[in-house]
Amino acid sequence: MTIHSEHDPSGPLDGARVAVTGGTSGLGLALLRELRDRHARVAFVARNRARVDEVARDHPGSFGIVGDVARKDDIYPVALQIVGDLGGLDVLINNASSLGSAPLALLGDTDCEDFELALATNVLGPFRLTKALLGALSASAREGRGGVVLNVSSDAAMNPYPGWGAYGASKAALHHLSRIWNEELSNDGLSVLSLDPGDMDTPLHAIAVPDADPETLKRPETAARELADAIAAALTRRRVGVVERVATLQEAGA
Repeated sequence: MTIHSEHDPSGPLDGARVAVTGGTSGLGLALLRELRDRHARVAFVARNRARVDEVARDHPGSFGIVGDVARKDDIYPVALQIVGDLGGLDVLINNASSLGSAPLALLGDTDCEDFELALATNVLGPFRLTKALLGALSASAREGRGGVVLNVSSDAAMNPYPGWGAYGASKAALHHLSRIWNEELSNDGLSVLSLDPGDMDTPLHAIAVPDADPETLKRPETAARELADAIAAALTRRRVGVVERVATLQEAGA
């Protein structure tokens, strides 16, 4: 699903505790800046320590965390650091992605190890990190702060583009995983979104399609604004729902 931006004030994200994976370049870095502009408190995760330190220096007040979501052993240390740095968690954005093979390859020419990397980064990583942070997100929902997970999807999750097999199959799995989890967690006050930000002028896209004209691609800043709008709307819906449930309970007990 491709999202369409609707202007939304910073209010719903003001003071929100947000974690972003893949936060040192492309869409992730644009999200970090957009969320900070909306007065959110942000922790970001990426693999390269030097780059994490650089981005943290350039964005005082943000929390840089070194970790690889594709590595199972990194998940719990990353989750603990996110909750420790932010004092809880209201929003998780699973943005880190892998193409699998680079340059892109037909499925019959894709190495098993490259396919495994796409699955580990794009499906198992978000699954494991979300699972590890469900307690913090559920606590946020109970406190009336919200509780949103955004999994960054792609139109390759829906459309069978030749050469995009590992990436597309992994994003399709992530999209359906998100839909199932949204159904399962809705009664706990959590929303799980799967949104396609569109084709963007990012380092990942440049690797995938090196001949693409950047002028024809969406700016990451535009996509980040649209995603932040969607998160803000989801937080508002969840907070309104909590207020309505409390009012109903009070009326029933009167």
